[in-house]
Amino acid sequence: MPVGAVIEFSNITKRFGDVTAVDDLSFTVEPGRVTGFLGPNGAGKTTTLRMLLGLVSPSSGTATFGGLRYHDLPHPLATVGAALEAASFHPGRTARNHLAICATAAGLPSARVAEVLHLVGLAEHGGQRAGVYSLGMRQRLGLACTLLGDPGVLVLDEPINGLDPEGIKWIRGFLRDMAAEGRTVLVSSHLLSEVQQSVDDVIIIAKGRLVHRGPLSSLETQVAPQVVVDSPDRAALASALSQAGVAFSPGRTGLLAAATDPATIGHIAFTAGVEVSALHRQKKGLEDAFLALVDGGDSL
Repeated sequence: MPVGAVIEFSNITKRFGDVTAVDDLSFTVEPGRVTGFLGPNGAGKTTTLRMLLGLVSPSSGTATFGGLRYHDLPHPLATVGAALEAASFHPGRTARNHLAICATAAGLPSARVAEVLHLVGLAEHGGQRAGVYSLGMRQRLGLACTLLGDPGVLVLDEPINGLDPEGIKWIRGFLRDMAAEGRTVLVSSHLLSEVQQSVDDVIIIAKGRLVHRGPLSSLETQVAPQVVVDSPDRAALASALSQAGVAFSPGRTGLLAAATDPATIGHIAFTAGVEVSALHRQKKGLEDAFLALVDGGDSL
């Protein structure tokens, strides 16, 4: 069974002239878990992954697999399988032939071709030309390429982007299966909703800087509690909250009061003689926490 390596980023920074694309990032990615590397477009995710794979030289800091830089790995293809861009294939070449060429070029056994086609669910379609493949099938073929060396680490950049629901469901299961085998799985996305059903841990960056790291459940603590309250006389309600020292802001269906207990807000309105037409806790999800972090960009 493949053994994953710990990925470690240590104070890694990348500057392009006067622009700092990645700013002093430090975090680790553990084997046996799926880690989501998240942030809005332009946050520095791809640059960070390219530094990890030795495609871009960092301005300072290091990125390693089990303590070794990618270029120092004795058998890189058996350690790391990476897909940083949408895979492109010769439309007239079959999937089996494409993988056979890749295996030969990498000095890998040809028997591995049939194995990876089976792993990604393309065993029955290996004789078809890549030009007739759907987007989801091309995505699977790209993953088959990353698995040719049976690597313990998978680094995938936006693997779910553009897939249909069936393809998304398959990718999620694939990521979970790879981690269950002991591999280290690092997958980037600009949307938490794309990966939240498959990741164990999240690393979130914004403007090149780390803003959050921890298990997926840790995002829930990032959302400040609020109570939704409304009244036919919203001005009187706002005045009552202000006099009680409760901060609030306008919402789509009323005022958003900074409180944990709706009863507290209801009592304030009752005491002030203000009729209440809505009163409940604001339901915040993980996506709200993610957006709050990347919009703020300055919390760990």
